Amino acid sequence: MSRRKARPRTAPAPAAPAVTPESPCPCGLGAAYGACCGRFHTGTGGTAPTAELLMRSRYSAFAVRDEAYLLRTWAPGTRPAGGDFQPGLRWAGLEIEDTTEGTAFHRHGTVTFTARYVHGGEPGALRERSRFARHEGAWVYVDGDVAE
Repeated sequence: MSRRKARPRTAPAPAAPAVTPESPCPCGLGAAYGACCGRFHTGTGGTAPTAELLMRSRYSAFAVRDEAYLLRTWAPGTRPAGGDFQPGLRWAGLEIEDTTEGTAFHRHGTVTFTARYVHGGEPGALRERSRFARHEGAWVYVDGDVAE
């Protein structure tokens, strides 16, 4: 009888929080996920009509770990090869602080926000001024400046 050496087990990345169409939307607008950001994620609601709504839907995509949506709404010139979901990180709230332009009448816009998270049991916050542009008629995320 042979003996195999036991391999250490690596913990899989935690699954995305269980969000149903009836759950409150992670973006914080107070609507159900399916009627809010979920409709953009599935494509049943078209594309986000403003840079702010795109920002909110991208935050929600991070919260539910929807990599396909994040990549689809990233400007081709700055889009990474894949998503970067950190194991043990849970998004806990979004606060929009400022917007400039980014409506149906604009080609560019910015959204300044603070996204709260919990990582390894410790709370934290990410503050960013994100830039958005129109690409083939739809708003896309271009890049952003993270505030220290």
